[in-house]
Amino acid sequence: MSSRDLLLEIGLEEIPARFVLDAIDQLQGKIKEWLTERKIEFGEVRAFSTPRRLAVLVSHVAESQQDTELEVKGPTKKIALDQEGNWSKAAVGFSKSQGAQVDDIFFKEIKGVEYAFVQKFEKGQATEKILPDLKEIITSLHFPNNMHWGNLSTRYIRPIRWIVALFGQNVIPFNIANIDAGNKTYGHRFLGNEIHLTSPKEYEQLLLSQYVIADYEKRKTAIEEQIAKLAEEHQWVIPIDQALLEEVTNLVEYPTAFYGSFQKSFLELPKEVLITSMKEHQRYFPVEDQDHHLLPYFIAVRNGDHRELEKVMKGNEKVLRARLQDADFFYHEDQKLTIEQALKKLNHIVYHEKLGTLSEKVKRVTWIAKEIAHTLDVTDVEHALISRAAEISKFDLVTNMVDEFPELQGIMGEKYALLQGEKPEVAQAIKEHYQPIHPEDPVPSSMIGSVISIADKLDSIVSSFSIGLIPTGSQDPYALRRQAAGIVKILQVKNWNVTLPALLEIALKGSQQENNQEVYQQLKKFFRLRLNYLLEEKGIRYDIVEAILDSEWTSIPQILQRAEVLESNSQQPDFKAVVESLSRVLNIASKAEETTFVDQKLFENEYEKTLYKEWQQVEDLIKHADSVEAHYQALAALEPMISSYFDHTMVMTENESVKRNRLAQMKNLAKLIYQFADMNKIIVK
Repeated sequence: MSSRDLLLEIGLEEIPARFVLDAIDQLQGKIKEWLTERKIEFGEVRAFSTPRRLAVLVSHVAESQQDTELEVKGPTKKIALDQEGNWSKAAVGFSKSQGAQVDDIFFKEIKGVEYAFVQKFEKGQATEKILPDLKEIITSLHFPNNMHWGNLSTRYIRPIRWIVALFGQNVIPFNIANIDAGNKTYGHRFLGNEIHLTSPKEYEQLLLSQYVIADYEKRKTAIEEQIAKLAEEHQWVIPIDQALLEEVTNLVEYPTAFYGSFQKSFLELPKEVLITSMKEHQRYFPVEDQDHHLLPYFIAVRNGDHRELEKVMKGNEKVLRARLQDADFFYHEDQKLTIEQALKKLNHIVYHEKLGTLSEKVKRVTWIAKEIAHTLDVTDVEHALISRAAEISKFDLVTNMVDEFPELQGIMGEKYALLQGEKPEVAQAIKEHYQPIHPEDPVPSSMIGSVISIADKLDSIVSSFSIGLIPTGSQDPYALRRQAAGIVKILQVKNWNVTLPALLEIALKGSQQENNQEVYQQLKKFFRLRLNYLLEEKGIRYDIVEAILDSEWTSIPQILQRAEVLESNSQQPDFKAVVESLSRVLNIASKAEETTFVDQKLFENEYEKTLYKEWQQVEDLIKHADSVEAHYQALAALEPMISSYFDHTMVMTENESVKRNRLAQMKNLAKLIYQFADMNKIIVK
């Protein structure tokens, strides 16, 4: 089948760097899906993206759809034929509707019922006739933020300035936002010219001739190689932050790396201040010596070639110098402010109109942290350190440096605390209590920092829930999901024997919501989703996840271990019998009253006595079990006794006192099982 190449390019005003890769992934994926759904054969699909363009080049696109033959199902045989075996009106109507004759009908059996079918042939349309519908792909792209421009009703990430749509040499005709698709694209905004394309294949090379490297990976590699060359020439070490590299790559169309310098005196500022000034505000790469000490240089990437590079360097040095002068001023000015003075300022900063000031939040966090410390059985010295660190954990939020560079919250708190004579453990906890922010971030290394981090995150979540600020769908303006994931991760990594329900009760009490069962249940449901995600991430199958989370919530490490033990034992030959017997106990125990007293005098057979003794032994064994696996094996060992019990004992007997006694025995046994998992949720075959 003959084919042509297909090119689709959307030319735009500069797209924010953070949106470029997601946008081009969408465009590439949607075009593949669109062609596949329409049965149009195609070859390689290449994506191109810069701040000003999103483009996809598809090679060897068939000039027409594939012809299709399909079997169309009609009425049942009973309806298609009358009693004499003649074709009914339903059969005639069905065949006509499919462009066929009744003689074309044949019968096929589906689930024991015969149906009428006809073979239908559909000739594929010419691809060129279908391609104008590509317009729908362009308008269907999703962006976090959209905008209007001019007097148009169109909303898009940025104004559309041109569209290229070529199938071979032919333009695909459509219009979006008063822009007609054509064969005209544009090179670099300042260095390039207008380009008239005669075929899709020449797209990348013609753009390169006009100072645009359209391939993201090639542009990224060019930046890496240029930085590596500068490092080699000057014997520097240049740490490459991958997030920064990605952002810079999506900020330029024709990258040229260069270096600049700043005054050595600025090296007296904390390293984090210098790096933040360079990376976060100017998109510069810091420079280090071979011993990883910061040097008074930076690497920048311009959007252009080497022309006038000296002027560009001087301009960037001037901008950075101004920022570092501000940082130097803020750093020395902040040191005039005592911690106690800073804490008083927190009284005048509203955390949330319904939750009070930052000072009130700090008081709640301090109380929660102290209570968590009690559950961990820390020493008096550690308790005092936790208390002090929590009390001053937010003082740096009122400093000039954090006001200018919010990314330095906690970091500057640690440095200012040390300068004012606070103990190193306290200062470290101030820095660490914001961790982890992102899923890949480390948890606080210190116990004190971990306690305050959990307390701070718990307060944010619980206080928000108490006033109805509950995340819904994709909306989570206060990042509560991220904070909940942080709590779970800390508890997991630290291997603390403290449960989430216990922590929630502490936090609810701290926010004066201890008797609010509705909020408590909402919080449990919220954290359950985080635990569900954690277990699925570990490869635990969904029914075992449900079984674990519908049972007793022990510590996070134990929850993980219980899930892993069930997952591994699910492959054992006796697993089905164990689950079924334990599930049977849970089912019958659900009919029991609250009482769990078992009167041995009411036992009527040896099987009741045997199971009772085994229950006592297993209960003791579980209390002293040295592993979760031992806990499971103790329960699994009950299977033969449980099976024999039910084979010879009618629990729901007519004798009311005996029935209650047997149900109480089942309830006691069920408690042991629920401590491990709700076996009813596990699917066995």
